[in-house]
Amino acid sequence: MNPSRSKAQRPASTKRSWLWFHRFGSPEYFYHFSGKWAPRCGLIALILLIVGLYGGLVAAPPDYQMGNSYRIIFIHVPSAWMSMFIYVVMAIAAGTGLVWKMKLGHVVARSCAPLGAMFTFCALVTGSLWGKPTWGTFWIWDARLTSELVLLFLYFGYMALTSAIEDRKTASQAAAILALVGVVNIPIIHFSVEWWNTLHQGSTITKLGRPTIDINMLVPLLIMFAAVNFYFIAALFNRVRFELLSQERQTNWVRNIVNV
Repeated sequence: MNPSRSKAQRPASTKRSWLWFHRFGSPEYFYHFSGKWAPRCGLIALILLIVGLYGGLVAAPPDYQMGNSYRIIFIHVPSAWMSMFIYVVMAIAAGTGLVWKMKLGHVVARSCAPLGAMFTFCALVTGSLWGKPTWGTFWIWDARLTSELVLLFLYFGYMALTSAIEDRKTASQAAAILALVGVVNIPIIHFSVEWWNTLHQGSTITKLGRPTIDINMLVPLLIMFAAVNFYFIAALFNRVRFELLSQERQTNWVRNIVNV
């Protein structure tokens, strides 16, 4: 390979990447892009959800220790995963808006917060329902449960901060700082079972080596993971579209859409 040619091509490639980045960050472009893909992702999510729930709640065999009570994992585990994943997406989007002054970044972050809070609440509730027959109590101040509860408060804090400050730009910047600081809680949630002596069950899927879960349980669980991810994309796109119409209502492209 010619070194001089490689160096000459590198700036052009970088330039194209930045052009794509800024194009995708355009509110008008993202509005039309999300409008195209939101219903498709929603349909995929619905199909996967039906297949996953049938596989987990009907087709999968009972657990040899917990019987049928373990089936709540097909809702609890994907919800817990999404609670952390959405927070990371929210923090990245907020950080993008804070550093590169992209309005779309703050819009995506604001749209993520209610969805993340919903999944976190679902993870806490289903975890409590699973904990009663397993631990004999609905709640215990376990490291995993406590850090997950902190995550819910972080979502609430982000939403409260964006609503409490009247100036939207100032509110977005303050909330972005909170979101970035709160990222430290994500590894605490994930590794809490390994770092501390907790009652919460350890990882059975993301551990190194072969997952310690029966294939007939693993497949529907993975399908449920895919279902909630596609649901998140569809719901996020719809929420962003609504936010953009509200935020950009004075722009020509929104007026053209409204007047059509």
